[in-house]
Amino acid sequence: MEIENIRETLMKYMRKNNMSYSRFSELSGINSGTLSRVLQGSRPISVRQLDSITKGMGLAEDFLFDAYVEECFAFNVSMRRIRPFVLKCAVLGRLDCIERIVPPLLDNLSYVPAMFDVAEELLASKHNQAAALIYRHVSEAEKYQHSERLALCRYRLFLINLGEDLEENMRAATQFEPYVNRLDEADQLEALKQLMHVFGMVHKWEKVDALAKEMHKVATIQYDLQCRSERSEEIQKRAERPLYYYILYSYLARSTASEECGDYKRALEFVDLYAGGKNWVQEKDEEAKRILGQFSEWAVANTLLYRLMSGEVEVLNEYADYIASQEDEIFIAVSNMVKAANLYELNIDSILERFAAFIPYQSDKTDFGEYKPAILKESYAQFLGDLAVYRFNTNEDIDNAIELLLQSLNLSIIINSGKNIINCITLFEEYRDYADLQAKEKFKKLSSEVHRLAKKSVILLGSL
Repeated sequence: MEIENIRETLMKYMRKNNMSYSRFSELSGINSGTLSRVLQGSRPISVRQLDSITKGMGLAEDFLFDAYVEECFAFNVSMRRIRPFVLKCAVLGRLDCIERIVPPLLDNLSYVPAMFDVAEELLASKHNQAAALIYRHVSEAEKYQHSERLALCRYRLFLINLGEDLEENMRAATQFEPYVNRLDEADQLEALKQLMHVFGMVHKWEKVDALAKEMHKVATIQYDLQCRSERSEEIQKRAERPLYYYILYSYLARSTASEECGDYKRALEFVDLYAGGKNWVQEKDEEAKRILGQFSEWAVANTLLYRLMSGEVEVLNEYADYIASQEDEIFIAVSNMVKAANLYELNIDSILERFAAFIPYQSDKTDFGEYKPAILKESYAQFLGDLAVYRFNTNEDIDNAIELLLQSLNLSIIINSGKNIINCITLFEEYRDYADLQAKEKFKKLSSEVHRLAKKSVILLGSL
C-alpha cells in the first residue's frame, strides 16, 4: 500500500478543518513562513518539525513515521535528519522504520561510520534491539573485513544476544570468537573474559583454559608496555579494568578450569600465582589494594576448597568458618561443600542449616561483578541436583530429594543447560522407584519439554 506523504496528509487535514496557515501555525508552533515552504515541498521536514506537525494534528507521536522514512530520502540524504529520527524510532519501538532506513543508507559506504556511532549511542541509552539491528547492517556493509569496526559490531551483538539460554549463549560466543583478536587490546581483554564466562557455563573447560592463556598473553604485553611508558595512565584508561586485573583473572580462570577437570594440584599452582599479585603489581592506589585484597581472599578460600576436594576432609569446618564472613561467596562455597560431601560421604547437615539463608543466593554480583544472573542460575541448577544426591545418599527425606531433582530439571530446561538436563534425567531414572505418582507425572511433563527443546538445541539426548 502506497504511503501518503506528510504534505498530502497535512493539506487534507487543513482543508477538512477549514484551517488557515496561520491557525495551524498557532497550533503547531511552526512559523507560518516555514510551514508554507514545507507544504510547497521546497525544503525537507526536520524531525522537530515532524513532531510539531504531529502534535498540531492531534495524532499519535509515531503516526507519521512511515511517511517520514520516505522524507529521509526525498531530498539530499542528511544524518542531521536521519540520526534524530532513528533515535526517536528506537524510543518508541518503531524498529520497522529503522529497518527501512538503514540498508538503503548503507548502500553508500561513507555512512557506515556515522551509523555505527548511532548504534553506539543507542546501546549507551539501553535501546539494545535497535542498536543490534544497526550493528548487524553495519557489519554486513563493512568493506574492510579485518577492520576493528567490524569486530566491534560482532562484539556488541555478542553481548546484546547474551541471555538465560546457555546453548544460545554458546552459539553467540562461537560466532563472535573469530573476531576477538581483531579488537583493540583493551576491548579484547574484556571480550575474552565474557567468552570465558559463556564457555564456562556450558562446561567447556579446555576452551576456558585456552582463552585464559590468551588473556594472560595480551594483558602481560600491555602491562609491560604501560609500565615502561611515560603516559601509562593514558594507556590504562583504555581498558575497562586495570591491566594487572586481567593477568590475575587469567590465573583465576585457569585455576577454576583445572578444578572443574579434577586437577586440584594444578589448580593450586594457579592459586599461588593470583595470590602473589602484591609481589609484582606496581600500582599502590586504593583500587589496587582492593583488587589485590579480593584475589587474596579468593586464594585463601580456594586453597581450602581444593584441599577439601583432594580428600583433606579435615579442612571442611575451617573452609565453612572462613567463608562465613564473605556473604557474596557463601552460596558457591556451600555448593562446593555439597559436592565434597557426595564425593567423600560426609555429613554436612549442620553446614546446610548454618547457611540456609543464603540458598538460593539472590545477589547478582560480587565486588567485581563476576556472578551474573545466568551464572547463578546455572550454579543453582547444579546445586539442586547435587543436594538431591546428598539427600539420597544420607537417606534423609527421599520425597524432598525427588522434589529437588525435579526443581533442578525444571530450572535446567529454563536456561537450556544440556549437561544438567542429562544429569537430572539420569538421576531420576535411577531413583524412579522412590517417586510417587505426582512426581512421575511432573517428570513426564518436564521430559516432554526436554524433547521440544532438543529439536532446536545442540543437546544430544540419545534415546530419550
